[in-house]
Amino acid sequence: MQTRLQAIARQRSIRLMVLLPVVVAASLAAGCGDKSKSEGKASQAAARVNGDEITVHQINQLLERQQGLKPEQAEAASRQALEGLIDQQLAVAKAEEQKIDRDPQVVALLDSTRRSILARAYLEKASAAGAGTPTSDEVRKYFDTKPALFSQRKVYALQEFTVPATPEQTTATIEKLKAAKNPNEFVEVLKASGLKFSAQQTTQAAEGLPLGILDQLAKVNDGEALFVTAKDGFKAVLVVASKSQPVTFEQAKPAIEQYLTVERRREFAQKELKNLRAAAKIEYIGKFAEKPASGASAAAASAPEASEQAASAAAATEPAASSGGLDAAALNKGLSGLK
Repeated sequence: MQTRLQAIARQRSIRLMVLLPVVVAASLAAGCGDKSKSEGKASQAAARVNGDEITVHQINQLLERQQGLKPEQAEAASRQALEGLIDQQLAVAKAEEQKIDRDPQVVALLDSTRRSILARAYLEKASAAGAGTPTSDEVRKYFDTKPALFSQRKVYALQEFTVPATPEQTTATIEKLKAAKNPNEFVEVLKASGLKFSAQQTTQAAEGLPLGILDQLAKVNDGEALFVTAKDGFKAVLVVASKSQPVTFEQAKPAIEQYLTVERRREFAQKELKNLRAAAKIEYIGKFAEKPASGASAAAASAPEASEQAASAAAATEPAASSGGLDAAALNKGLSGLK
């Protein structure tokens, strides 16, 4: 049943994925004119919709975006992608017929999309060429410095409690919770505090947890809790049970290599953007030329956030599976930091 539902969900997601940029596709098709048609004739056609070709290349582009697609799933996924592209082409034709591709808002969206794609493509190309790859020593060092993630890896059964509270309430409640001898008593202490709280149970391997708490959590015994405090309350992570499931260096190596490669590219892309800014003549105009107020200066200091996102997007690569149940996607989740 679950497999059937997953298959249906995958088919729907492919359809939605190809229909989402339909207006953009319509305008791009209109802008390309005869050139796109001549290129289509040179490609291997998979279908024709009212005379317009859909190519195998278009299908392959969609399949490349699907993470974890197994070889035996490729044929079915290709057919699903083709059906989605047919739906897209039918909508594109109607959009062109109604001249939606000439709507000023659509034209502006197209220009924005084009600029975004070009900027990302440049950063991807520059970082891939200039960032290099991690050395074997760097990979080994990373493995050795993260025992909680690899050599001492655990799978945890956790109860997570999020408790809004004042600093005074936080201090008093945590002291009482530390004295609790079991999960039931832990919950009773929270109820007796009069504070509202939310709770959830989860089972997570080390790589599924934020790295910001992983080293601390590895030192917590079963039945004890880790407390993360903030100005508006605290989070209590109660370790109900844990089981040791270490990962060897050979098992972790592919994921570490990929993660470090992504980090190198992200850092290179950030540096490249800074260099481009330094070499450019940038003039702020109108209200943006005015000196920001004190409240806005902090935001101005973090203004390159969009650049950071662009750099991260440029560095991103498709996760590759590795043996032992640890892959780059899982590792990256464990390295995401405490949000």
